[in-house]
Amino acid sequence: MAGDFGTCGWRRVAGRGIADWAAAARPIAETAVTESDQAWRCGGTWFVGLDALPNAPDGAVGGVALPWAELGLAPEPLHPAQLSVTRPGYPRQGTEETEAAFRFRLNRDGAHLDGLLPVGPEKRRMVKEAHGWILGLPLNPADTGAAPLVVWEGSHRIIGPALRAAFASCEGPPEDHDITNAYQAVRRQVFDTCPRVELPGAPGTAVILHRHLIHGVAPWRDGATADPPGRMVAYFRPLLSSVTDWLRLED
Repeated sequence: MAGDFGTCGWRRVAGRGIADWAAAARPIAETAVTESDQAWRCGGTWFVGLDALPNAPDGAVGGVALPWAELGLAPEPLHPAQLSVTRPGYPRQGTEETEAAFRFRLNRDGAHLDGLLPVGPEKRRMVKEAHGWILGLPLNPADTGAAPLVVWEGSHRIIGPALRAAFASCEGPPEDHDITNAYQAVRRQVFDTCPRVELPGAPGTAVILHRHLIHGVAPWRDGATADPPGRMVAYFRPLLSSVTDWLRLED
C-alpha cells in the first residue's frame, strides 16, 4: 500500500538507501534510548524520544546518508530525530494523563495534528511548531505490527480549509492564536468522515505525512512482539519559516 499523497495525505516509499539508513541508525538509536534520561510515559510504555537520535544536520547517521532522492524530498537542514518507542501494553494510564486523555489515547489512538501544542493551564491549542512535513522511518529489523501508526486518510483536505478559516480573524501573532474550538470541531468531522488506516512499519520503508494529516498510534496488539527497547520509529519534522507558510493551500 503506497498511498496517494494528494488524496490520502500520506505515501510510503521503499528502497535500498532507506534500508541502509535504518540499519545504521538502529544500534545508535537503541543506545540513545537506553542511555537517555527522558522519562517513559503512559505507564512506562511510551518513550517520546524528542531530539534523541544524534544524526547530522543533513540526516546522515552512522556514516550513512539520508537518501533524500529515494524519499522524494528536497534536502534541508534537519533536527535530531525523535525516537518514538512503544512497549508491550501500550497505552497504560500514566500519572501525567487524565482519565479522559487516556480514554482518548486508547479509543482514538491519541489522534492529533503535529505542531498544535497545549498552552497554559487550560491547554489551549496553538500552532507553536509549523512543520513542513512528517517523515517516519521504522527502525525495527522486522515488521512487528505492534502499535502501528494510524492515519485518517484525506483528513488534510478537511483540516487545512477549517484552520485557514479559523485564522481569518486572527489578530496579533498567528502562533498565539487560540484555535482550540475550531480544531476540536473539525477533528470530530474527520472521525465521522475519514477512513482510519493503520500503517505498520516495514523495514526498509518510510512514510511521509502531510503536515495537516490527523494521525496517532494504535494500542499494542495481543501477541505482538518487538525486540528491546520496543517498536521504534525515527521521525523528522523540519520547521517552516512561519505559520502563514504552514497554512498555505499547496502541498
